[in-house]
Formats: sequence, structure tokens, C-alpha cells
Amino acid sequence: MSRRKSKRKVFTNIEVVDAGAKGKSIAKADDGRVIFLNNAIPGDVVDIQTHKKRKSYFEGKAIAFHKLSDKRTEPKCEHFGTCGGCKWQSMDYQFQLEYKQKEVENNLRRLGHLELPEVSPILGSKKQYFYRNKMEFSFSDSRWLTPEEIASDEDLGDRNALGFHIPGMWDKILNINKCWLQEDPSNAIRNEIRVFAINNNLEFFNTRQQSGLLRTLMIRTSSIGEIMVLVQFYKDDDAQRNLLLNHIKETFPEITSLLYVVNQKGNDTIYDQEVICFSGRDHIFEDMEGLKFKINAKSFYQTNSDQAYELYKITRDFAGLTGKELVYDLYTGTGTIAQFVAKEAKHVVGVEALPDAIKAAKANAQFNGIDNVDFYVGDMKSVFNDSFIAENGQPDVIITDPPRDGMHKDVVAQILKIAPKRVVYVSCNSATQARDLALMKEDYKIIKTQAVDMFPQTHHVENVVLLEKR
Repeated sequence: MSRRKSKRKVFTNIEVVDAGAKGKSIAKADDGRVIFLNNAIPGDVVDIQTHKKRKSYFEGKAIAFHKLSDKRTEPKCEHFGTCGGCKWQSMDYQFQLEYKQKEVENNLRRLGHLELPEVSPILGSKKQYFYRNKMEFSFSDSRWLTPEEIASDEDLGDRNALGFHIPGMWDKILNINKCWLQEDPSNAIRNEIRVFAINNNLEFFNTRQQSGLLRTLMIRTSSIGEIMVLVQFYKDDDAQRNLLLNHIKETFPEITSLLYVVNQKGNDTIYDQEVICFSGRDHIFEDMEGLKFKINAKSFYQTNSDQAYELYKITRDFAGLTGKELVYDLYTGTGTIAQFVAKEAKHVVGVEALPDAIKAAKANAQFNGIDNVDFYVGDMKSVFNDSFIAENGQPDVIITDPPRDGMHKDVVAQILKIAPKRVVYVSCNSATQARDLALMKEDYKIIKTQAVDMFPQTHHVENVVLLEKR
């Protein structure tokens, strides 16, 4: 039987020329086809081995470096290159910002075919490390082994891990010693839990067999110093659970909220599970410009608190409120933007699909003494209809902050139908933002656009666009 010809190719002395979507770098083969890479940055000159071939492009990996880019910097994290969380950590931050800005502009111009005004420079993050307020880690009884460890004859000893999934491998966990994304005591809490669990023979989870005690760990922090820790258990064992939780409580008395979940489902999502408060409150508070937001284990809140404040200030500025406007806040989540702009509006109406989020939005508004907001729950394309407008009034301004998929075409059609004076579109995906704005360009003109870097060391970027009725 003849073997299939290998589709792998090696290209030598290729310059990496750009950075593209999803954080991949771009090189060009001799025949003009694009090669996407995960382990090089623009300016590197490399040899590339491909592992995927398509009609118009290859995907590959740099296997030798002949020249290193002047855009490079030394990664801080010992796990860089194995952990997939901070793919741009080897690129100097000023160049990260340049490529993020370029991606946003390219998407708006090339995908949306949109006319742009002078584009405001991207707003970088003052914190380039330790900026996240939420981290989630997984336990595993069979940690990821390096090629060197696999080839070694030495006893590898303990195989338990508490860390991140290896990209593309659902059952492999990289043990993390120090993560540069969340401020202490995050690393101290995670490492202490791992050591205590090992020393006390607490079973780490086995994904394939669906067995073990310890499943996941979530740590949330807030800008006012409050800390939430949630341990997710698979096995329901009171004695072992209490042993670990009491140790966490005694070792880290600064923890505001110590929670747990017992989850024996096939997946580890907690949104349909009962969260039990072991110690302290069942929530923490975040503060923004004097507003307090109650955050529980299931709450969505922007994961970079400092940059969320900057993003919301830009959104409020773009809205141009004078105190007389009726504002609709679509995809309101827990109502943070709605409450943030409320003091400069006559009234704000927030709409969101998740009942728990709207429940939190109402509670936060009451807690903050904000009485000029109303919140409604429902699928956006269904609830945002003519009868909803008739009941709540014709909006002067619409703020929309949809998920990565962007707005449903029916939502875009309804915005065009009711024709507010201004639309402020906040997006975490400028490609779907461009698609939606293309549907609106006959009726609306782009006045301002501002990118905001919420996630340094990654390719992700937020973008805010102000539209005005033509």
C-alpha cells in the first residue's frame, strides 16, 4: 500500500512581515501564498515548516531563526511558548498597540468598506501585566509533560497540576508556577492550594475518567482589594472539602468571599450549578467613579477593571449626553454602562438576554440609588421590537455592546427603523463590528472611532465607534 505524500513543506529564510487576525504572524511564500505562524513576530527571518495547506495559504511553525526582529522583547513568564494565554509577550508593547490599531482600521475599511474620519490613537493600558481581575485554573492528575521530560529516564515524580489547558488539548493541563496576569495574592493562593492538596492526598481531577475531588479554581479580585475564591469539586466528600476550605480560610484571612460548587456534569461550567458560600459574603464589590457593583461567582464584569473605566468614559463621551436624552443600552449585561451614563441622561433602558445578569443590574442600581434606569430581560432580536419601543419611548441615543458575534441582523434593522440621533457601538471584535456598520452606512456616518487595549500581551482589542444620523 502506498503512503500518502506528506503535505508538509519547509521554506527557508522567510521574513515575517505582519501580524494578523487571532494573533498570528504573517509571512509570504515564494509563490505569493500567505503563511500564518504562531511562534514568530514581524521582522523575524525564519525557516518555516508547514503543517496545513489550503488553496491560498499555509499554516506553519518557525523551526529556525536567522534574524530576530527589533520589535522583540524578552518574555517575563517562564511558561511563555507553552501556555497559550499571552501569545504576544515576546513583542514590545508599543508594537502590540500598533498592530492592534492596524487590525481595527483594516477591518473597518476592508471588511466594512467604511469611510473613516481621522482615527484616534489606540488607548494603551497603564498596566501591561497583572491587570486581570478574574482567573480560572484547572486541576489535573496528569500534568502536561515537556518533550524533554518525556524523553528522560528520570522519575518524574508528582504528576498533579493546577493551571491552564494546553491550546487545542482539552485534557492536558500545564502546571503554572507564576502567572503574570493577576496581582497577588492570586499566585500565592493557587500555589498553596496545590501544595496542600498534594500533601494531604486530595485527588486531582482526571478528565478522561471523570474522577477525582478537585476540578477547577476561580480567583476574582477587585480594585478596592476584595477577593473571591471559588473551588469546584467533582467528588462530594464533606471531610476532604472542609479540610481544604478551612485551610484556605485560615491561611488567607483577607479573602472576602470563599465559595464552592459540587459539579458532577460532563463539563465544568458553573452557570447551572448551585454556588455555596463557605465563608464571608457570597459576593465582592467593584468600585467605579463612586458606583459600587456587586459581583457574584456568575457575574460578568470586564476583566481589566482599570481599562474598563477608560472604555466606559470614552463610551459616555461619545454619547454626548446633556441630561435630556432617553438612552437604550443594548446587551447591557449587569448594567454597568447603563448606570455609568445614567447621571448624564434623562432615562436609560437596558436590555439583556441573561436573567441573572438583569437581576444583578437591578440590585446594583438600587444599591447605588439610581432611579432613572429600567432593565429588561429577553433575547435581543425578539424583545427589541416595535411594542418595546412604544412602551419605553423613542431613544435619542443607543449604546450597543454585543458579544463577539456582533448584533443580529434583526437588531440592526430595528436600530435603522427607529433611527436614533446617535449610536455608540462598543465591540470586542472589530470584524463583526465592521459587518454591522456596513449595514448602517447609508443611514449613519462614522464620526469617531477609538480602540482601547483591554488585554496587553494578547491580540485582543476593543473598539468604540460613534455614529450620527445622516
